Formats: sequence, structure tokens, C-alpha cells
Amino acid sequence: MSEILVINGPNLNMLGRREPEIYGRLTLSDIEKITQSHAAKIGMKCTFFQSNIEGEIVTAIQSVKDKYDGAIINAGAYTHYSYALRDAIALTDKPFVEVHMSNVFGREDFRHKSVLSAVCSGVICGFGENVYTLAADALASIINPDKVEV
Repeated sequence: MSEILVINGPNLNMLGRREPEIYGRLTLSDIEKITQSHAAKIGMKCTFFQSNIEGEIVTAIQSVKDKYDGAIINAGAYTHYSYALRDAIALTDKPFVEVHMSNVFGREDFRHKSVLSAVCSGVICGFGENVYTLAADALASIINPDKVEV
């Protein structure tokens, strides 16, 4: 069974209370349960991690190299300026899917740029909590391309 890590950055621990008109009413714990259930259906195990601290997120990303087959990352605001996260992703040599619950291209200009995208396999944004299950499907197709049903 493939194992993936789902990494969540700053303020994502406030989902359900933070701007529900943008991010919805589900908590990160709700999204974790939904994503883990979906991952199990497609033959994957997923572990969730969240931190508001950049260095802790770097350490989590580095753990992917030896412990996981790939990762989903919602780096929150760090997406737009953290070269430390970018470099950590690049050194893992594992597939990462960048996700954003909101459509970042329909929001403030500073959200239009990601320093992480270039080192990720792909980006999914704008589909609310569904970005996590969509990213799990994408990772499954990358990690086990012969097992994915079309």
C-alpha cells in the first residue's frame, strides 16, 4: 500500500472558523477523515500534518524522502514566498501535489504566484475540500500508474 503525507501550513488549523465564505465550514479534522477514507478506497494510506511554523513544515517535507511515496501540500501563505519549502520539496525526489481550497487566481494579486509549483508534479485549486481527494487521485496515478482505472 502506498503511503502519502498531507502537509498543511499556517492557519489551516482554523478551517471551519476562518473565512467560511472562502474556505467552507469543514474543519481540518473533517477534511482529514474524508481524505483518509478516500485514500483507503484507492489503495493508499495518508497521514496528515499541520504546523504554523515554517521550520516544522520543512522537516515534515524532508521526511517524505525516506518515509512516504509522495505528498500533498497546502502551504498556505508560505506558498508565495518560502524558498525553504521549495528547496525541501526539490530534494525529496518524490511527487508532490500543491493544493489550495480557494481559486487563488480569482483572489488578491499576491496569491497568483507560487514558488512551490515549479517543483511539484501539479497544482489543484478552487474546489474547496475536494482538492485533497483530487490530489490523492493524482498522486495515485503518478505513484502506481498501472493500477489506476480510467
